[in-house]
Amino acid sequence: MLRRTPSPGVATIRILYIDIDSLRPDHLGCYGYQRNTSPTIDAVAAEGVRFENCYVSDAPCLPSRTALWSGRFGFKTGVVGHGGTAAQPYIEGRNRQFSDCFGKTGWMSALRRAGYFTATISPFGERHSAWHWYAGFNEVYNPGKRGHEIASDITPIALDWLQRHGRQDDWFLHVNYWDPHTPYRTPLSYGNPFEGEPLPAWLTEEVRERCWNGYGSHSAQEPHGFGPQSPVDPPEAMFREYPRTPRQIDSMEALRAWIDGMDVGIRYADEHLGRVLAALEGLGVLEETAIVISADHGEMQGELNVWGDHHTADAVTCRVPLIVRWPGISGGRVDSAFHYQMDWAATMIELAGGTVPDTWDGIPFTTAFEEGRQEGREVLVMSQQAHVCQRGVRFERYLCLQTYHDGYKELEPVMLFDLEADPHEQHNLAAECPEVTSRGLRHLAEWYERMAVESPQDTDPMMTVLREGGPFHTRGELPAYLERLRATGRGRHAETLAARHPDDAHP
Repeated sequence: MLRRTPSPGVATIRILYIDIDSLRPDHLGCYGYQRNTSPTIDAVAAEGVRFENCYVSDAPCLPSRTALWSGRFGFKTGVVGHGGTAAQPYIEGRNRQFSDCFGKTGWMSALRRAGYFTATISPFGERHSAWHWYAGFNEVYNPGKRGHEIASDITPIALDWLQRHGRQDDWFLHVNYWDPHTPYRTPLSYGNPFEGEPLPAWLTEEVRERCWNGYGSHSAQEPHGFGPQSPVDPPEAMFREYPRTPRQIDSMEALRAWIDGMDVGIRYADEHLGRVLAALEGLGVLEETAIVISADHGEMQGELNVWGDHHTADAVTCRVPLIVRWPGISGGRVDSAFHYQMDWAATMIELAGGTVPDTWDGIPFTTAFEEGRQEGREVLVMSQQAHVCQRGVRFERYLCLQTYHDGYKELEPVMLFDLEADPHEQHNLAAECPEVTSRGLRHLAEWYERMAVESPQDTDPMMTVLREGGPFHTRGELPAYLERLRATGRGRHAETLAARHPDDAHP
């Protein structure tokens, strides 16, 4: 694969990468949201480039950041889940040298070879035991709450780091906020800037009631897991500690509180980002610092009856915001081309004067970015193996989903959505549009063939997940959940699941 080699005179600059966990783009003002959740982010977008169709290749958290930081699909790294074999990178075996592939060819390693000092402020590595993710960082600051941090835990560390290093040249600082992630924990003293404001128009009582009568982990009746019998069900103390997080989506008032909880978290993180940018301005380096804002995945809020989590390979979970304000690059524009998030990482390496490793699946679009042209991919394939086993195909105006294990949710084996007409994935068109569905499945088959040929391993990691008992977050949950369904008047759903998963239905 051809790689663009930067000219010898490429200037290096400071780079601030803001990584806001679970931030879905359509809850930001610059992406059209009606609530004022993101004035700081919107201001950066007005001066930079806003990417309309940036997708993670692998979801959720652990697979997503592994893919981004390695530049490779989960199919090739082996990291596609949250537990079991597929939560660990493939063992390199006898050909592993003194440094492994993450240390030699990862994103941070490429930036360090380009002369950058790299640092992260994030609990992510500890939260997921993602020790491979640390590869290439000069400095690691772990706030220590395993992802339960709020912005006020993160910002002081970032401000201190900037005071010590901000005026130096050629640094990359990764700052990881978690406030939009459940449970919603913005301090009550912050108030609710959105009290009484309209909800997104698609979230109607009809939608809520349909979800309430449905089923699945993180559905309206079980938005925190599989229910009281589940070992992951939150204890009573959680609702006292996090009063912004409703127990169930049992009314429009609860639905409003749920959406408000996430939106307040976004606004809280946005204000803290403003403090970080103000610090850069105070140091006199803001204008010569690249600002990049993105996320590890989006967040489902009723789509496919999942509330406050990231369970599928669809456009809601896998589409992420990407906003880039890069010194010397004209801003105030929108890039609507299809990109993997790792394509941007490859582009950043070249903008920083480095070279993209030959092992990467991420393809840089550096010249197009510099010249303001739309240049991306025709098809994107996304993977989810932590909550369901599913692959999604994004092409033209459509999303095609193929489900191999439903995670005990209301998911058909093949689904098709017209995202321009139906961005919240309410109407499955697979039966109505068989030719389009076939086209999507053909794209998936072509991608799979490439992965099978290019992968250094002889295993599809999704098959490993299936052979080990299915998605990690569902293992052993079905018997107790069937009882819960029967006890809550949803016996017909229990019978459907028991028939679909006979081997899992009994302890």
